[in-house]
Amino acid sequence: MQQFTQQQINEALAKIETLDHYTMCRYWRFAPAGTEIYFRNDLPTGEAFKNRLFNHFGGFTPEISKSIGWG
Repeated sequence: MQQFTQQQINEALAKIETLDHYTMCRYWRFAPAGTEIYFRNDLPTGEAFKNRLFNHFGGFTPEISKSIGWG
């Protein structure tokens, strides 16, 4: 499992606050390379990502889900 520095964590937390709804849903569904830091439950970034996606944006909408697809 990759280790992250405090600076990387802080940068990821700041980036999470700039991600739009569609991008967050796409990351959640497909977790592209380089996004692991957003999904780590042992880091504050995992909770921040989930809070923004599900509490701030309300999670997936049918339109976004359809647009993103499954592959």
